[in-house]
Amino acid sequence: MTAQAPSLTSADPRSDTANLRSEGAGGPGEFGSQFGLLPRQKIEVMIRRGMIVGPELDAGQIQPASLDLRLGTRAYRIRASFLPGRERTVEGQLANLNPEAIDLEGDGAVLERGCVYIIPLLESLKLPESISAIANPKSSTGRLDIFTRLITDRSEVFDRAARAYEGPLYAEVSPRSFSIRVRSGTRLNQIRFRRLNSQQLDRNDFSLDERELRERHEMLPLVDGPLNLRNGLVLRVALSSEQLGPIIGYRAQKHTDILDVDRVGAYAIADYWEPIAARADQRLILDPGEFYILASQEKMHIPPDLAAEMVPIDPAMGEFRVHYAGFFDPGFGHTISNLPGARAVLEVRSREVPFILENGQVVGRLVYEKMAEPPLSVYGQTAGAHYQGQGLKLSKHFRED
Repeated sequence: MTAQAPSLTSADPRSDTANLRSEGAGGPGEFGSQFGLLPRQKIEVMIRRGMIVGPELDAGQIQPASLDLRLGTRAYRIRASFLPGRERTVEGQLANLNPEAIDLEGDGAVLERGCVYIIPLLESLKLPESISAIANPKSSTGRLDIFTRLITDRSEVFDRAARAYEGPLYAEVSPRSFSIRVRSGTRLNQIRFRRLNSQQLDRNDFSLDERELRERHEMLPLVDGPLNLRNGLVLRVALSSEQLGPIIGYRAQKHTDILDVDRVGAYAIADYWEPIAARADQRLILDPGEFYILASQEKMHIPPDLAAEMVPIDPAMGEFRVHYAGFFDPGFGHTISNLPGARAVLEVRSREVPFILENGQVVGRLVYEKMAEPPLSVYGQTAGAHYQGQGLKLSKHFRED
């Protein structure tokens, strides 16, 4: 476990959000006049103002455009995933499912592969009308094939906290490839906060359009090659030794030891992964039910005033699914030369039938969104930036012997 960063929790337990609430969706207040994803310095404001509540919140949880969420003291094993719906709480639903409680304090507990767990988080929210939230798995979580989603009370969707949401947060956790050890304080997912003006309250799409992306690319390259756009930046899979070297991917082994997700650089790759060698025909046959780590052909750079998310290019494009941890902080891929310097790592699972992937095949797209303002420190300048400048790279838990 790493040393704890300085606490950001307000010293005054009566932290008041009334002033911001009274401003309405368009009020400036301590958040300025800009709208979009909130940077780390504004997330710190939210903590001080009591909009994000939790024991001993610390600076190490805050990334350039997101907040790491921590597992609480208990997990509940259940037989199936669920959403509470508009009229019910998560706790109320759990009571109807006869869950098995698991203690996560101390050295924690093992979450078994293939099982579903609901875990109350240490953080809760008291959002104003002008701020909503979006969650996703952390990069390391996705690369371990740990299916993780955020649930809030009275919600019909995963990974969202509506405007003005007040209440607890829960993580649904289902390890798919490896059984894992977690404990209270383990960080599997992260949350972003979007500030809206009065015209944006009912919008669902906040992505930059193709015209603006082309203009941005001319000023500072977003990728190291041609800018291919299709409702976002098109990403293609790299299966060539010329791009990645002799190893172009990894396939998860089916029978492994338990993996402690809080141990960094502790495990040998050969104990958990089978390397995939490049083929002369630059193809890879995906076997049903198998989990793969691959990489994009494109190297990219996320400017400091933007963030990006990887999303499907088309749900009907093929018999495979990329498991999208998929959020890219401002500054990801930055190099001294200002040329794009990091590939996207792809977490791929095949569906019901074998499927042939070919080098250069389209596998996803990056959707860019504006920050309310650039973060004071970007990705690579903060603790925990394990994937800056990455090529094909497994999660931080594995030694590169």
